[in-house]
Amino acid sequence: MILALFLTCLLLGALVGFLAGLLGIGGGLIIVPALVYILPFFDVTHEAIMPMALATSLATIVITSASAALAHKKNGNISTELTKVLVVFVAFGALLGAFIANTLSAKALTIIFAIAVILLALYMLRSIAKPKQRPLPSKGILRILGLLTGTLASLMGISGGAILIPTLSYFGVKMRQAIGVATVCGMTVAIFGSLGYVITGLQQDHLPAWSLGYIYLPALLGLVISSSFFARYGVNLATTLPVKTLKKFFAIFLIIVALKMMLV
Repeated sequence: MILALFLTCLLLGALVGFLAGLLGIGGGLIIVPALVYILPFFDVTHEAIMPMALATSLATIVITSASAALAHKKNGNISTELTKVLVVFVAFGALLGAFIANTLSAKALTIIFAIAVILLALYMLRSIAKPKQRPLPSKGILRILGLLTGTLASLMGISGGAILIPTLSYFGVKMRQAIGVATVCGMTVAIFGSLGYVITGLQQDHLPAWSLGYIYLPALLGLVISSSFFARYGVNLATTLPVKTLKKFFAIFLIIVALKMMLV
């Protein structure tokens, strides 16, 4: 059973990495609903499925986002001042999200994830206009933004880039810097969110073997090995395929998946 789960997640990771590289989306939007569908076949209890999907997704992001964050730092895409304001509150929000998730039912977590995915997908469907130059809000507003981003991202099992990048762009931050800051914050979300899911999961006695808290290690290993490898192929194809059109089709697909999750 463990080997079958590993091989399944190896295949899933290839798809996740390829689509993430091709469409520039976070892998969590694919990993979470896929694991929600896969885990019941491997004797994971109903109440554990959603938190394990979220935790395993975040743990995957820890590893896959580290190299991206280093690359952005090397290329000078990370605003140190802006990152310092956001990152502490993003970390606190990610921990808070994990502890909130532990108090919610599987159905409530599923609904939160599905509604948030639908909103993000609707944003993907509309054409993104070139942002006007607007001044950054006060540090207090930025800290609230970091807290909300960290909490929601942790509850969704994603890095939070889909929330942070368009928001920072709206306030006139250059796209490269917005992506760089979001990458560092996303890695922070993943680290502290994963930690929160480990802590809360250690208190549960209904989790399968080979789990670290809510993180399912065989699934994590399969996802990390293949997603990192196949991401480069998606990036290479992005220059030749109509990515905007593909992204719109993918957004519609996400909406259908989210609605199906809500209705089950």
